[in-house]
Amino acid sequence: MLQREAPEVVVLPRTTEEAAAAIKILRAEGLVVVPRGAGTGLTGGARPVRGGAIVGTARMRDILEIHEVDRFARVQAGVVNVHLSGACKDAGLFYAPDPSSQTACTVGGNVGNNSGGPHCFKYGTTTRHVLGMTLVDSEGDVHRVGGVEPDPTGFDFVGPLVGSEGMLGLCTEVTVRLLPEPERVETLLVLFESLNACCDAVSEMIARRLEPSAIEILDRLTIEAVEASVLRAGYPANADAVMLVEVEGGEEEVAATSSDIEAVAKEFGAFETRRTTDPTERKKLWAGRKGAFGAMGRIAPDLYVADVVAPRTKLREIVKVAAEACGERKLKLSNVLHAGDGNLHPNISYDRRNPDEVRRVLEAGRVIMEACVAAGGSLTGEHGVGLEKQGEMCLVFNDNDLSAMHDLRRTFDPHSFWNPGKMIPVRGCREIESRPLGDGTGPDTSGGAQP
Repeated sequence: MLQREAPEVVVLPRTTEEAAAAIKILRAEGLVVVPRGAGTGLTGGARPVRGGAIVGTARMRDILEIHEVDRFARVQAGVVNVHLSGACKDAGLFYAPDPSSQTACTVGGNVGNNSGGPHCFKYGTTTRHVLGMTLVDSEGDVHRVGGVEPDPTGFDFVGPLVGSEGMLGLCTEVTVRLLPEPERVETLLVLFESLNACCDAVSEMIARRLEPSAIEILDRLTIEAVEASVLRAGYPANADAVMLVEVEGGEEEVAATSSDIEAVAKEFGAFETRRTTDPTERKKLWAGRKGAFGAMGRIAPDLYVADVVAPRTKLREIVKVAAEACGERKLKLSNVLHAGDGNLHPNISYDRRNPDEVRRVLEAGRVIMEACVAAGGSLTGEHGVGLEKQGEMCLVFNDNDLSAMHDLRRTFDPHSFWNPGKMIPVRGCREIESRPLGDGTGPDTSGGAQP
């Protein structure tokens, strides 16, 4: 994140009760609050923009309950994502949302951004797995919303809270759905001579109603970076792109689906498919994919990770737009795609110490976002809006839309106490769109006034 500002105070509560007491003190002192999980977000949502306090959940790491029969867990918000699946493994259960940062990111942070991951193609993003939560409001009062009942009574407050990016309150506990581990899992590494053909193969797989749990694509530059790092996974250097596919289910189902995927891939020019059910080999293949962003540090000191969504039939088109936008600006582009659900991560390697290069990176990012929206996609699939994409919100929403968002926010937070200056632009779209890109003014951080 390019914008940086230090908070006036950092608070690390251990329990919901401590968090509530801290909020009352901070409110009385007139300090705004930025909720923070592990700080793995990529759009600046957990950074202060005008001082105030950070209230972090890093010490709130207790798994409070695992109910094997009803398949749910109740955890504190600071529990690391991957630790939850580890804790319920002996019961034959797992927690499905799996962001690439799952060894570090927290369940509460995932709730704030409605995080996804490779396997959200089958299982959906975080919102499909949250049953309830405990929320501290701006008065320091504690509320428990949702629950494990099949049809809870009252309004669905969980819905607007998931993905609210810390703007509606502090989440301190989460109740999540657990799923039974599949009988069999097979991972396929499919090698292509063309990134375009790889993208087209994904569209055809979906059109034929094949249902793997994950479909990922990595391009040549990403492959080279991963294979030169400690996370080398055995991705071949002679492939322009690789498709990483996971298939889950019963033994016959997995065998049939994997064979159908391999056949489609061959139709689109795949020159080799490697299949494995060995847990060690599978873990190695996925470690390369999930460590891809970190491996890009071998190319340049900084990385702009775009997070955009396009219809699956337009993957090739958006990849081309990204390549042209970066080529024209002499920028280094690599691509990682949650291809199954159309979520692209065009990654631009750069050096933030070069102001002109930063300007060109932001220009290219804007071009990519505009192309996705024009193609019928959206600004973000899993990373959120935060500070990064406030101006671009007006590519999708008009002033009336934004006003409705402000109304919802004021219902939960009438005093703009929570995470001010994030997600929703304060200025009207007409005024934002009239400003030149990269004019240095940045997002408006004045709080929650009407647009």
